[in-house]
Amino acid sequence: MESSNLSCVICFERFNVPVTIPCGHTFCLNCITVHWDTKAEGGLDIQCPICNETFNPRPILKRNVSLSLLTETAAHCVETRGAIPVSRQSNTVPPEAVCDRHTKPLVIYCTNDNKCVCYECAIRECDKHDKVLVEVEREKREEGLRRKSGEVEKHMEDTEKSITELTENIAKSKVSLQQTSLWMNAKFAQLVKVLAEKQECMMNFIEQERQTALTQAEAQLATLEDRAQRLRETQGQIAALNAMPDIQFIQESRFVEVPQMKETSVNVNTNLQDKLSAVTEVLSRISKLVLEDLEKAINATVGQDKQGSPQDKRPVLAVVPSPATPCYPAAKEGLSAFHCALTFDPRTANANLQLSQGNRRAEHLTSAPRPVHAHEARFDTTWQVLCFQGFTHGQHYWEVEVSKPWAYLGVTYQGIPRKEKGKRCMVGMNELSWSLQLDERQLSAWHNGRKEAVAGQPQQHRIGMLLDYEAGTLTYYGDGQARLHAFHCAFSQELFPACWIGEGVSVTLCPP
Repeated sequence: MESSNLSCVICFERFNVPVTIPCGHTFCLNCITVHWDTKAEGGLDIQCPICNETFNPRPILKRNVSLSLLTETAAHCVETRGAIPVSRQSNTVPPEAVCDRHTKPLVIYCTNDNKCVCYECAIRECDKHDKVLVEVEREKREEGLRRKSGEVEKHMEDTEKSITELTENIAKSKVSLQQTSLWMNAKFAQLVKVLAEKQECMMNFIEQERQTALTQAEAQLATLEDRAQRLRETQGQIAALNAMPDIQFIQESRFVEVPQMKETSVNVNTNLQDKLSAVTEVLSRISKLVLEDLEKAINATVGQDKQGSPQDKRPVLAVVPSPATPCYPAAKEGLSAFHCALTFDPRTANANLQLSQGNRRAEHLTSAPRPVHAHEARFDTTWQVLCFQGFTHGQHYWEVEVSKPWAYLGVTYQGIPRKEKGKRCMVGMNELSWSLQLDERQLSAWHNGRKEAVAGQPQQHRIGMLLDYEAGTLTYYGDGQARLHAFHCAFSQELFPACWIGEGVSVTLCPP
């Protein structure tokens, strides 16, 4: 009497409280109830699992009494015969889609446990969990995969587009980099060529001026030598007359005449400095551009300043490179190789400045000026003093200690004004001198009364100065040998270190 008509198509077991829905199909009460509850939770229509007929509203389930009696009778007959009940149809469900514990189809997806379960697991173990039908979860997952597939396709399109764009940019960059390299080489080559041509032109001009000046001077020398010869001859004639008898002496002395000749200059006119002033000014600007601005730009570009700029380190020959700068053995490289001993010149010291420590320390007195002897070299109204030592060639380095940042430190030609009132006598305030101003707020470089702000810590107490006469550079170093500033100029006269000292300030020349 056992047949598949007595089995529920949901659980594949004999009906347990069979109920018949309006379309005529029968299911276990619990099976169809769980099935419809799951549908409702997923927002789906209430349908028959077999014919998919939709019911709205949801039917009220009532027990099929006749089928219940038939099911109980069939069960009783099986038990009396000792038959084995047919509880499932495993041939209709894939093995991997059957519950391992209950050997029933996995038709429910438990979202809490994130796995597929059978109806019995859904009723007993996942009773209070969120559940949906497997096909509903599949639709949800398929929708998610379709969305992800769209995203992947979009990313693939963007990636392919980026690959194409990058390939084009690489090709453009190769052309641009090649053009930049050619342009840079051409600019440097042109600059070197122009400098070489102008150097040759100036050397030829200087040689012509030298030849002209020497030719003129040699002509003057020949004129003077001819004069000397004629004077010697006259002197010999007079000596011969002195040996003659009186009558003859009187007669012959009438014919002696002193040679009359025009005055001949003994100066050699070589006013090259005036003629080349415009050129030297341009070369000074070019020197600053190449030795400072270009150096800084290249260091910033290639990243050499990560460990500190080479200009901030020794040897100093790397600080102010110049074709005129000689090379020294490695043992003599560095600032110490050029350190020189200086002393202040008391003849130049203003009356407000008092010298001590063997004329190596100058202090601005806060009391009345000290009595001093008048001297043409003394600064009468300017709080200034020069060093006794001057320089006309070579490299020289010295350091000074300043008690407070209120001073001007620099170099000057001998002809700096000394008796005038006002700032013109101050070092850096005229065309004859260069200076670095120490101030509590900032550092400033001065030449010919023009000011240039200097980057760096204004509170500097020990200043180093390197003069490279042939290279035309005056470089300043702050505390810790940090490079502060450099002047570029074609020096033409003897240079003397100079200090302007504010009230209550002392400046000390440091020994080598």
